[in-house]
Amino acid sequence: MQIVSPDEMERLQKKRQELYDQKLDVQDRIRKAAALGDLSENAEYHYAKEENRTIGRELAELELKLRTVQVVGTDNIPKDMVFLGHTVKLLDMDDESETIVRLVGEAQPPTAGSDVTDVSATSPMGESLMKARVGEVIKVKAPRGTMEFKIVEIL
Repeated sequence: MQIVSPDEMERLQKKRQELYDQKLDVQDRIRKAAALGDLSENAEYHYAKEENRTIGRELAELELKLRTVQVVGTDNIPKDMVFLGHTVKLLDMDDESETIVRLVGEAQPPTAGSDVTDVSATSPMGESLMKARVGEVIKVKAPRGTMEFKIVEIL
């Protein structure tokens, strides 16, 4: 079972609705293409059928995920403690550079142009961040060695 923040659950439900809407649109295109007759040489019909199968697979995977995730609330978490759904500014202790990360239950593909990096709670960095407090220095075991970050603030 995966855990997700309330915001992540909302995004998953929004994605499900978008897929349902796309599926209805594609099914309408299939009906229109089928009405044109000879399906053996109807490229629009075959393309729409393949698109419908792809959306159906995505929708089935998303439905399974929605049935098995658990939403974790952050109501009783202290203000200075990092928890699922929090966006955190980190200071790399090696080169003094700052990084902004969001602790998520399920990492999503990066958003283009975003300065925030999603970090899964089950990743080495996510495990180090979970329940750490502002001002603490965390150690993250990575393939290139152990890295240290200071938690500057929760945004």
